[in-house]
Formats: sequence, C-alpha cells, structure tokens
Amino acid sequence: MPRRACIALAGVPMHLIQRGNNRSACFYAEADYRGDLNDLRVLSVKFECAIHAYVLMTNHVHPLVTPRRTDSVSLMMKNLGQRHVQYINRHYQRSGTLWEGRFKSCIAQNEDYVLSCYRYIELNPVLSLSA
Repeated sequence: MPRRACIALAGVPMHLIQRGNNRSACFYAEADYRGDLNDLRVLSVKFECAIHAYVLMTNHVHPLVTPRRTDSVSLMMKNLGQRHVQYINRHYQRSGTLWEGRFKSCIAQNEDYVLSCYRYIELNPVLSLSA
C-alpha cells in the first residue's frame, strides 16, 4: 500500500516533525547539529521554503516552514533527511535507517495555529551553539 501524499499548499505555513527511528538519537555532537542546520539553510533556498522557526532536539526536529511550491516541502525534507543519514552513517561508522519513516506535517490553517507552533518550537530545549 503506498503511503499517503504530503498535502502542501504553496504559500501556506506547515509544522513539520521528523522523529528518530524508535525515538533514538539523530544528533550526537555539536557538529551534527551544525551540519544539519547548514543543509537546512541550503536546501530551503534550493527548494524555496521559508523557514520561520525550528528546533533540533536529540531525537527529532521541528521546523515551521512556508513552501513556495506544492512540492517544495517534500523535496526539501527528502534531501535533508538523506544528507543527514549519510553523514551520520559515515561519520559514526553505522548503517541503516536513522529516521522513523517519512516526516509528519500539519498545515497551519490560521494565524493562531502559526503562533502556537512558534511558541511550541521556542519553548523546546535547544542545544546552545556558539557562533
């Protein structure tokens, strides 16, 4: 049975969640976070997704994005996930999956929900990265 398509509307904000497989860690060191943030920056430009807020937790990530095209989010998250898994597997000499399937998404249908997502993301504990 094929998986359900990600429903995305151009110009409408989306709250995304990508979890580690079996709630396992996806980031092990500061360099892992930095690399993923750099990839997020590059891919958000490439696939035309405005990043409004994000948090990278030890075992999951939460970006709040607005895609410019209907396929922008799927392409960005696919590429971001692949890059991160390849980096982690190579760097830590491991193999296999890192993520718990495809990312989850929720369309932010109104301003109240967008503000709630901002608050939720901002209240999550984050790794302090020095500049």
